[in-house]
Amino acid sequence: MSLRDQLSSLVYSTETGRVNPEKEVVEPPKGDGIVRIHRETKGRKGKGVTLIKGLELSLEDMKTLAKQLKQRCGVGGSVKDFVIEIQGDQREACKKFLEEAGYRVKLAGG
Repeated sequence: MSLRDQLSSLVYSTETGRVNPEKEVVEPPKGDGIVRIHRETKGRKGKGVTLIKGLELSLEDMKTLAKQLKQRCGVGGSVKDFVIEIQGDQREACKKFLEEAGYRVKLAGG
């Protein structure tokens, strides 16, 4: 590929958003088998979120689990960089749900 082709390659489209010419297969980070639940307010204008880290799931499975957690807690949230974010301080509800699902869970941080 010449320099001209590299400079003219499409990166973003208003119709579809970011354009990735090659789909990368991203592997979840390896953990120690323990799911850790954190509460964080830093960088969120004082709004607290519950972070769930250490799940060794594919991105699709993680999104499915996040959806179930959000429905259980009745709040919103998202999945970013293999970390599930649930709005508000939902640590106890998330811990109970994950333990029922068979995960080893620890409450970490504040």
